[in-house]
Amino acid sequence: MPELQDITTIADVQRMVRTFYSQVRADDFIGPIFNERIGQRWEEHLDTLSRFWESILLGGNAYNGRPFPPHAQMPIGKEHFERWLGLFIENVDQQFKGTNAEEAKLRAFNIANVFLHKLANLRGEQLED
Repeated sequence: MPELQDITTIADVQRMVRTFYSQVRADDFIGPIFNERIGQRWEEHLDTLSRFWESILLGGNAYNGRPFPPHAQMPIGKEHFERWLGLFIENVDQQFKGTNAEEAKLRAFNIANVFLHKLANLRGEQLED
């Protein structure tokens, strides 16, 4: 088995995003939510997500948007974020190793946590630990 490399190029970011969301789409729990929401716009969505992660991991300004608002009305909760994060970490660990790979996992954790708290706040819910 070849030694895993870090995420260092746009092609690496695109591979990370595409393999991860292929797992998400196939997942019995969160796949239906994503597939219903995105519909036939997966290529556009994958491009946006690749630019988002490129900006985070490689720097620059490839992404210029607001990632939370599209999620505000989705029927998702803590268990969905846990599944999403678990799949994300598994995907990164299977393909990459290094500083940017660790940064990707940390950022995904933070994104999931922030989104979960924002959703709870919008819904007037109290989160339990």
